[in-house]
Amino acid sequence: MSAIIISGKELAKEKREQMKLEVEKLTRQGVTPGLAVILIGEDPASQSYVRSKQKSCKEIGIHSELYELPETTTQEELLGKINHLNHQENIHGILVQLPLPNHISEKAVIESIDPTKDVDGFHPINIGRMMTGQEAFLPCTPYGIVEMIKSKGIDIEGKQVVVVGRSNIVGKPVGQLLLNENATVTYCHSRTRNMKDLTLTADILVVAVGKAHFLDGEYVKGGAVVIDVGVNRNEEGKLVGDVNFDSAKDKASYITPVPGGVGPMTITMLLHNTIISANRVANK
Repeated sequence: MSAIIISGKELAKEKREQMKLEVEKLTRQGVTPGLAVILIGEDPASQSYVRSKQKSCKEIGIHSELYELPETTTQEELLGKINHLNHQENIHGILVQLPLPNHISEKAVIESIDPTKDVDGFHPINIGRMMTGQEAFLPCTPYGIVEMIKSKGIDIEGKQVVVVGRSNIVGKPVGQLLLNENATVTYCHSRTRNMKDLTLTADILVVAVGKAHFLDGEYVKGGAVVIDVGVNRNEEGKLVGDVNFDSAKDKASYITPVPGGVGPMTITMLLHNTIISANRVANK
């Protein structure tokens, strides 16, 4: 029996319809949610992501501002722009598109964003609050993953979770969010021995390594929920995930596709965080 598809595209559409109503309500209160995006250089993938974010903002009524800066922008100039946006009352969320040029410190940039406008959820204050179960802006991709699992009525509490990948953007925080939901979490990474033995224990398997078809069905326990975070291009130029979908779908109970899985939820949760930030201003 083939796994049930968890469509991030469909869930994102549902959530954005609700968000549109929330934005309309806020606008009537005199507060239009505002998101500022800073893009350094001309990386095609980054430009594509930024266009998607702007289009999504427009669709639900969020005011968006795009600042395209040249590759030669200095760290001091970028920090100055962020400081300016930190004090702009009509901007409720600030996002600096990663990756950054080598001469700019990602750490310094993330830490310069006002934590109350850090809608990407990467500031150490928000990460720390997430770790301790406090209210915080949650990193968008991990947040979207948890929402996708919950959307199918899947109980996370008490489940064995295995996360393959330990990046600061996805792997580490998604494990923490699932731990906050009372799952038991194991991390696998490039130094893990006998990875297959571990993944075969997973009730929920999250794969985020950025390598096409890194795992196949042999690594999936029968009936597991498989969340594929990877977006890669194969030799034919087709988008594929970190999991071999055709191989894994016959073992899993639920599985996310690529494309149309986790990706659409990432932008959706960014919009959600921006609305939350605007709400706080409206209800001060």
